[in-house]
Amino acid sequence: MIESKHILVVDDEPELQQAVQEYLCLRGFRVSVAGNGKEMRAVLATDPANLVLLDLSMPGENGIELTRQLKSSSNIGVIIVTAHGESEDRVLGLETGADDYIVKPFNFRELLARVNSVLRRIDGNNGGAEPESDEISVQVGDWIFEYATGTLSKADGATANLSAGELDLLITLLDNANNPVSRDDLLKISSHREWGPFDRSIDVKIARLRNKIEVDPSKPKIIKTVRSIGYLLNTSPPSSNG
Repeated sequence: MIESKHILVVDDEPELQQAVQEYLCLRGFRVSVAGNGKEMRAVLATDPANLVLLDLSMPGENGIELTRQLKSSSNIGVIIVTAHGESEDRVLGLETGADDYIVKPFNFRELLARVNSVLRRIDGNNGGAEPESDEISVQVGDWIFEYATGTLSKADGATANLSAGELDLLITLLDNANNPVSRDDLLKISSHREWGPFDRSIDVKIARLRNKIEVDPSKPKIIKTVRSIGYLLNTSPPSSNG
């Protein structure tokens, strides 16, 4: 898994702050939030971040100027967050030095891929050690999952066409590999909502995911059912008759 990195979310929308913070924290990151440039600088003064997710359209100091400040004084990663129709600001942000951008409303798996990609690029530029292989990819049965691209493929070139919901579910299981995860937690993390006693949506997604990645979905070896709890993703090496 990705070793703990500090990410600062700078956005004046508290609901978005909370959603991004929860999502990234559950994936092993340490996340702080700020609502404007002043708060951003206060956080960075006491707790330097590896990467800043920076909204361009905040009141007061705009994201372009904040990007310029950040990149002029450090090698901190910056991903600018823009709204649809802000293409000129997006280009200006990249010209100012931002490492990447993402457009609201964004998909959380896309956000995770962009965060991972920028962090790896920064580590490479700093001459740091190569990240361990499972920071980039992980084996899932006979499949290899690439975190940066969100793709699941085999050595022979076969790929699994996963829906956004199935991909979020797989990442959640991977983040808790070899440990059981309750249906409640799976629903909250992968679908961002609460589970009800008659809610079978996670079971339906699990069945679809098994159909795509298991050799025999009726006898799953990768995604196992843990009775009275939920599900567990098994990362043991595949059997020779896999």
